[in-house]
Amino acid sequence: MFHFTYLQSIVIGLLQGITELFPVSSLGHAVLVPAWLGGSWKTFAADPQYLLVAVAFHLASAIALFIVFGSRWITILQSAIQGLRKSTNPGSGLPLLTRLVVGTIPVAIIGLLLNKLFERNFGKPVLAAIFLAVNGLILFSVERLTERRHPHVHAKDSDAAIVERVSIGQAFVVGVGESTALFAGISRFGVSISFGMLRGLSRSIAADFAFLLAFPAILGASIVKLPKLLHHGAIASASQGPLLAGTLAAFIATFISVKFLVRYFKSNSLRPFALYCLAVGLISIIRFGLFG
Repeated sequence: MFHFTYLQSIVIGLLQGITELFPVSSLGHAVLVPAWLGGSWKTFAADPQYLLVAVAFHLASAIALFIVFGSRWITILQSAIQGLRKSTNPGSGLPLLTRLVVGTIPVAIIGLLLNKLFERNFGKPVLAAIFLAVNGLILFSVERLTERRHPHVHAKDSDAAIVERVSIGQAFVVGVGESTALFAGISRFGVSISFGMLRGLSRSIAADFAFLLAFPAILGASIVKLPKLLHHGAIASASQGPLLAGTLAAFIATFISVKFLVRYFKSNSLRPFALYCLAVGLISIIRFGLFG
């Protein structure tokens, strides 16, 4: 049975909540932070059940994300239903919902087909470090490629801007890109916002698109993995309290971080995150690759 303490659970829960929707990879940090701390933390993260705990914390993040964007999802669904009923002026709800569903399909399919591969590579610090550095390069490259462009600003109707600039086929491509986030170190949010910016969306609207795409992907992965966590004997009874505490910590941290990021991306760059990922990734490669 898997056993862990309140401190370990709360720290990893906070880490999950803070990094899930920053473009810096929550899974990458869930692997690298315990590896850097060493000792019982390294042992904690090396257990195969640790991935299930990380998934439980992802579910807490999904719930927080839905609460923050709940009214937006309701508006999209209402507009989509109206679009099915009306042939004239259906609005953006149905086209946007179609893109979100299409963008989620590749994540689900690839996640199920390559589940064993992702599980085998989870928990390897040097791989997480490499992918984190790659994530930083992606963010930095997107900023360089888009800095001189005039973004497609449609501030009063973010949904219409996304529908106009991101086709159904491109939404599928974003979903394929999002699937790389199943490797610890690549950020799902970072991949999504990067693609949106490359398609000419303003950083704020690209972030909006990424927030919407994140919810079904995170929720779906959590639902698939959660039964294993709840299986009798998977988690020691003494660790059930810590698990709940860590889940609450993840929920609160996600809620706060999303509120911050919604404001941040209205006028700020991805570069600080790119530099952070490159620095932490390269230092970790040296630590766990050369001296591991």
